[in-house]
Amino acid sequence: MNTTKRKERLLDELRRMGIEKEVLDALDQIDRRIFVPEPYRKDAYANYPQPIGHGQTISQPYTVAYMIQLLDLHEGQSVLEIGAGSGYNAAVMSKLVGKEGGIVSVELVSTLAETAKINLRAAEIENVKIVQGDGYEGYPPDSPYDRIIVTAGASEIPDPLMTQLKQKGIMVIPVSVDGYQVMTRILKDDPPKITQHGEFRFVPFR
Repeated sequence: MNTTKRKERLLDELRRMGIEKEVLDALDQIDRRIFVPEPYRKDAYANYPQPIGHGQTISQPYTVAYMIQLLDLHEGQSVLEIGAGSGYNAAVMSKLVGKEGGIVSVELVSTLAETAKINLRAAEIENVKIVQGDGYEGYPPDSPYDRIIVTAGASEIPDPLMTQLKQKGIMVIPVSVDGYQVMTRILKDDPPKITQHGEFRFVPFR
């Protein structure tokens, strides 16, 4: 099966799993193979995670799509991502916020941060800034953000990230609850509105 058909099959699977058209269109615009290490590239459009080194993974396409759908992204918005990985998640989001919007993606592992930069250049993505650093502290220089997304399992919702989220902004983060990682969506309000959206598996937030 050629790459085009593999992608079409994946997008159809995600559609049947409840992913909306806007997110599917963004996924369709990104060549996922660019963001998957060469040994695993033949399975880039399989619906499961792939290793990217340093004990990290590129999340399965459904998880990427579902988290982005929960973010409810719009053109012109600013997004803070914690955990750049190979850059794929940021690349997909970049299509939803458009040229007037932007993504800041913080990655702890310096080698992965450099790889993400290389991958994003290869994909001709210009509205994503990769920052090497501690994601728990977010990235205050460009705050506040319309949206924040965390792509690692956290034991709690980090206070610095809540501080950097705009009022009425949305954060999506997997949070440990009774030994499980529960996809959690926070609408910053007074008080915050917190909803849970199923159990997932992520590498730990370091």
